[in-house]
Amino acid sequence: MSKASAASDRPWSSTAPPGEFRPYIPPEQTLAEFTIRAVILGALFGLLFGAVTVYVGLRAGLTVSASIPISVLSISILRAFGRSTILENNIVQTTGSAGESLAAGVMFTIPALIFLGFGSEFTFWRIFPLALLGGWLGVLFMVPLRRQLIVKEHGNLVFPEGTACADVLVAGERGGSFAGRVFWGLGLGGAYTFLMNTVQAWTAQPESRPSWFPGASFRVAITSEYLGVGYIIGSRVAGILFAGGIISWLVIMPAIKFYGQLAGNTPIYPSTIPIPQMTPDQLWSNYIRPMAAGAVAAAGLITLLRTLPTIISALRTGLKNVRAEGTGQTVAASRIDREVPMRWVIVGSIVIIFMMWVLLTFHPMQGAQTQWWQNMFAGVFVAVFGFLFVTVAARISGLLGNSSNPISGMSIATLMATCAIFFVAGWTAPNYQVLALMIGGVVCIAAAIAGATSQDLKTGYLVGATPFWQQMGLLIGVTVSTFAIGTTLNLMNKGLEKYLPTQIPVNIQALPSGVKVERDTFTYQGKTYVLINSLGSHEIPDGEYLYEGATHRIEYQWAQGIGSDKAPAPQARLMATVISGILNQRLPWRLVLMGVALVVAVEILGVRSLAFATGSYLPLGTTAAMFAGGLVRMLVDATTKKKDESEASPGALYSSGLIAAGGVFGLLGIIINLLQDPEISNRVPQWLTSVLRLPWRPDLFSFGPKLFGSLATSNLFGIIMFALLATSLFYFARKKLD
Repeated sequence: MSKASAASDRPWSSTAPPGEFRPYIPPEQTLAEFTIRAVILGALFGLLFGAVTVYVGLRAGLTVSASIPISVLSISILRAFGRSTILENNIVQTTGSAGESLAAGVMFTIPALIFLGFGSEFTFWRIFPLALLGGWLGVLFMVPLRRQLIVKEHGNLVFPEGTACADVLVAGERGGSFAGRVFWGLGLGGAYTFLMNTVQAWTAQPESRPSWFPGASFRVAITSEYLGVGYIIGSRVAGILFAGGIISWLVIMPAIKFYGQLAGNTPIYPSTIPIPQMTPDQLWSNYIRPMAAGAVAAAGLITLLRTLPTIISALRTGLKNVRAEGTGQTVAASRIDREVPMRWVIVGSIVIIFMMWVLLTFHPMQGAQTQWWQNMFAGVFVAVFGFLFVTVAARISGLLGNSSNPISGMSIATLMATCAIFFVAGWTAPNYQVLALMIGGVVCIAAAIAGATSQDLKTGYLVGATPFWQQMGLLIGVTVSTFAIGTTLNLMNKGLEKYLPTQIPVNIQALPSGVKVERDTFTYQGKTYVLINSLGSHEIPDGEYLYEGATHRIEYQWAQGIGSDKAPAPQARLMATVISGILNQRLPWRLVLMGVALVVAVEILGVRSLAFATGSYLPLGTTAAMFAGGLVRMLVDATTKKKDESEASPGALYSSGLIAAGGVFGLLGIIINLLQDPEISNRVPQWLTSVLRLPWRPDLFSFGPKLFGSLATSNLFGIIMFALLATSLFYFARKKLD
C-alpha cells in the first residue's frame, strides 16, 4: 500500500478539536506539491476566474468564492494527465483563487477613475500596477498573521470556505462527479447566454412600465450568472437584496414621480431634467444612486463598527506575532511550518512603498500630478492602512467567511480618513481625489486578497500543505491574473461604450461649477472635439462630453461601458461619490442622509443592512434575477430530506458553472461587439484587419430576430426561457453526486 493511500485511510476530520487535530498529509511525509503542471493550471484558472469575477462583479456588485469550483475542476483535469496528489490540487486552487479575490478588490475601486473625470486615463497600464501592488501587499502582510490566525486559533476561527475546500480535496476520489456538475452548468449556461446575448434569440431584460404606476419599472435581467449567484447566496440574502430593490424602484421612485409633478418644468438638484419628463432609469441614476450611496456607506461602516472587538484583537495578536517573528522565537520545525521569511515581508513592503512612490511621481495621470513628498505620504498610508485592514479582513474571514468580509466598509473608512486629512491640509483639487483613490484602491485590493488568502492557507493547514509553496503560488496567481483583470476591465469599458447625441450649449471660457476640461483634443469619427467632464454640476448631468468649438455646444455624451446600465459598478461609483463629496463638498447631502436613515431603520428591525443597502443601489432587474435563484434554493431545501448547505453541494457546483458560463460567454459577446465596430480597423494592426476581415457586419451572429420574429422581443418568451434554466438548476441541485 502506498503512503498516499495509507494516509487516506486514516480517520481524519477537518473540524477535529485542537488537541486531536492532525493534518491529512503528515508533516514527515513528502508528496509532489509545487509542480509545473499545478502552477500552470492554477495560473490558467486565475486568468479565467479573474476575468469572470470582473464581468459578474461589475454587473451584479457581488462576488462569490472560486476555490471550490477550481478544486473540483483541478482534481478532474489533473487526473486526465496521470494521478495527482492532494497537495498539487491544493496548489492549483490556491494559485487560481487569487484571481477571483484580486478582481473583487480592483473592480470595487479602480473604475472610480471614470466617475472622477479621468475616464480617458482608465487604461490597462493604469490598472495593472495598482492591482499588482495591492495584491502583493495582501499576500505579504498575511505571512506574519498565518501562524496566529490559522494554526493557533484552530477551533476558534472556522474559515468556512477554507474548511469546505479541504473536505472537497480529501474527497478527491469523487472528483469526476463533482467536476461533471460544474461542466453541466458551464455547458447549458453557456448555450443559454450565447443564444440570448449574441444571437439575440430572446430579450435579456423583460420589462414593464405600467401607466397605472408612473415612475415604477418591473424588470428582471434573466442571465445565468445572476441565477447562479442567487442560489449560492441563498434565499435569505437574495431576499434582502431584492427587498432593497423593491424599496428603491417600487416605493421611492414612484413617490418621487408623484410629488415631482408639482415641480412642473423646473429641474430639482441633482437632476438637470424636470421630474415629470424623467424615465425610471433617469430617476434611479439621479435620485436613487446618491440615496443608496448613503445607505451603502452607512451599512459598510456599521458592519465595520460591529467588528471593532475583532479588529482590536486581531491587531494585538498580529503585532505580537510580528515581534515574535522578529526576535526569532518562532522557528520552522517541520515542512508544514516552513513559510516566507519575515525579512522578505519587510523588504517586500518597503519595495512596494517605493514602487508606489515611483508610479505616482514619474508616471502620473494627465491632470493629476502631485508633489514627490505627497506621493511618499500616500505610499506610507497604504502600508499602515494595508496592515490594519489585512489583519481585520483575515480575522473576519475566519469568523464569518470571506463572503461576509466588509471590504467596501474598510475601503470607505480608508477613503474617509484620507480625504479628511486632505481636506484639513487644503488638498481638494482633482489631482488629490485621484491620490485618495490610489490609496483606497490599493488598501481595498490588499484586504480582498487577505480574506481569500486566509481561506487558502486554512485549506493548506488542514490537508498538510507547505505554507511557503502556497505563498509562492499566491504571488504567482496574483501576478498572472492581473493581466486578465486589466484586460477585462478595458474590454468591458470599450465594448459597452456608446456615443449619445446630446445638444447642450456651453461657454468653454466660463464653465459651470463642477465642469472641467478633461482633454483638449479628442477624436471621434474623424472629427476633433474637446473632452469635458461634469461631476456634481447643477447645469450639466454627470458624465463626459464631446464639445464642438465651432458650434459652442456639446454634441455627444461619451457614455463609457463601466457605469452604464449593463455594468453599473456600484461600489466604484460609491467610492467616487465619497471622495468627490468630501473634498468638493458637492454631495446632495439630503439624499445621502435619507439613505443613512433607511439603513438605521433596517438595522433597528434586526436585519443586517449591508445586503439591503446594496440591493437598493443595484438595478431592480439584477436583484430580481438573484431572488429567483434564491427561490430555487428554497424549493430544493424544501423538497429534499437532508439539507446540504455546503459550497460543495450539487446545486452550488452547478451554479458555479452557470456563473462561469455567464462571465465567459458574456465576455465573448463583448469581444464580438468590438470586432463589429466600424472604427476597429483604426485601432488594430492592418494584418489583423485583413486576416479577420474586420469589421464584421452587425448581423453576423444576431440572427435571432429573423429566426424567431416577434418572439425575440417578447417579454413572455424571455421569462419562459429563464424559467427553463431555473428548472435545470432545480433538477441538478436535487440530483445527488455519485
